[in-house]
Amino acid sequence: MANRLVHATSPYLRQHAENPVDWFPWGEEAFGKARDEDKPIFLSIGYSTCHWCHVMARESFEDAEIAALLNRHYISVKVDREERPDVDSIYMAVCQAFTGSGWPTTVFMTADQRPFFAGTYFPKTSRYGTPGLKELLEIIAERWEKDRSELLRAADEVAAALRTDAPAGIAPGETLITDALAQYRSSFDEAFGGFGSAPKFPTPHNLTFLLRIYEKQGDEDALRMAEKTLLHMYSGGMFDHIGYGFCRYSTDRFFLVPHFEKMLYDNALLILAYAQAYHRTGKEWYRQ
Repeated sequence: MANRLVHATSPYLRQHAENPVDWFPWGEEAFGKARDEDKPIFLSIGYSTCHWCHVMARESFEDAEIAALLNRHYISVKVDREERPDVDSIYMAVCQAFTGSGWPTTVFMTADQRPFFAGTYFPKTSRYGTPGLKELLEIIAERWEKDRSELLRAADEVAAALRTDAPAGIAPGETLITDALAQYRSSFDEAFGGFGSAPKFPTPHNLTFLLRIYEKQGDEDALRMAEKTLLHMYSGGMFDHIGYGFCRYSTDRFFLVPHFEKMLYDNALLILAYAQAYHRTGKEWYRQ
């Protein structure tokens, strides 16, 4: 039998309509049921073209054993990040506070939407040091019954970590820009461009920031970091030299082996980054 998602307007939600999981769409019906039955909420956020969302669905949400755990101990809510970017932005920040960003976004929270644990993709069972969803569901269900205060303490800590201490109406000062540049420099890959280790995302908003710093302050190092990254992203396999456009990220530090998925918003922002690089430097290949 189909679950509640069969009536959803989102194609992504309807992809889960035949799951054995008793899914709810985001809304008061789910929150009210969680309150009435005194259960935590299991929130899963994804989108139609997300590879690991489909992997997790195939491994876990179509699995009778996982569905039985979810249906017994949780109220399960499925969200399409493209339909509800407002919900996605909130819980992506939560996920980043725990483990780093990514989709599917997996969140455990109370009926009043206070998150106490979050992650991204979980295999059905433990693999290569990654906890399995089955074990996670069992552990959290047990602690909800026997040590709920500890879980709720985590919810308070998450809220505190995400709460800004800046007074309302006060604009960020120059120290914020200085601190940001210091972070870029400390994580910059001098050999291959980009920031941090694999996987490497294009993060064009970072590059346009560095280009703007060069324009406003004449910071040659900011320009160097932006240019090296733009060059290596284009030169490697993350750029589709036959069909054009950039893939979502590189699976290695070299911008060589792509994750074969192209996001429209990434490519829209990358157009801005390369156009601004051409405007700042006059180098023809950026325009091309």
